[in-house]
Amino acid sequence: MLELLQTSPTTLTICVALLGLCVGSFLNVVAYRLPKMIEQDFRRDARDFLLLPPRPERTPLSLSSPPSTCPVCGSRIKPWHNLPVIGWLMLRGQCASCSARISVQYPIVELLTGVFSVACVWRFGFSPQLAAALVMTWSLIALAVTDLHTMYLPDNITLPLLWLGLLLSFKPVFADPSSAIAGAAAGYLLLWGIFWAFKLATGKEGMGYGDFKLMGALGAWFGWQLLPQIVLLSAVVGAAVGITLMAARKVEWSSRIPFGPYIAGAGWIAMIWGEEINRTYLGLAMGSGG
Repeated sequence: MLELLQTSPTTLTICVALLGLCVGSFLNVVAYRLPKMIEQDFRRDARDFLLLPPRPERTPLSLSSPPSTCPVCGSRIKPWHNLPVIGWLMLRGQCASCSARISVQYPIVELLTGVFSVACVWRFGFSPQLAAALVMTWSLIALAVTDLHTMYLPDNITLPLLWLGLLLSFKPVFADPSSAIAGAAAGYLLLWGIFWAFKLATGKEGMGYGDFKLMGALGAWFGWQLLPQIVLLSAVVGAAVGITLMAARKVEWSSRIPFGPYIAGAGWIAMIWGEEINRTYLGLAMGSGG
């Protein structure tokens, strides 16, 4: 099978596309349940610390249990209705039991995960870089969706991603160890510095510590050389979206907007086209300077 995947780009693309759709379905579960699991653990630890009696035992929430149910009526979702994209289309976006609306987010995340996974195949082919790129892609999607809903980037994803990037640098897959270590430190400290400069100037917090950790993770994966590109792209796109939302009166000037999705998107673009973008920029800069 491995030989077939290595010699047949079409087979590899189809397999990765199907895998991406299935992983996208799981990422929806991660984005919905992981923040609730963290809150569940925090509440339990807080009660223990305060010496309060434990609450009556309920089924603990995990990524695998209890089985998926409708959040409105509580009916269990049938296995075939959990099929990526197809299940949502079969149900026409409604619960089979109570006809409650099922968010279009689910098929969108599944489709995007499949498409972005295929893009990794086209960029890296059958290689160690492909395996690493898929892990990064899926992690970034999970973080982006979670941050959009909760304004929170879980350490459960960002910190393992950072350490994995440092470990991969010894291969190296994307960056050598010196670039990865410098990138991890620079990525974190860069946003940390911007955070405190903004807070001292305005008295407000412009971003969260999860953003620092995510930028540090991207620096660990791709080295310090791609950080300026990631920071600039995420800032420009984030500002453009924020201004558009304010112009449409969807948010106020003081409203909080999650920055994680823009960092994640910029990081993914840097992974796929970062070197080409840097070469193009340097070529233009040298041309204009000459």
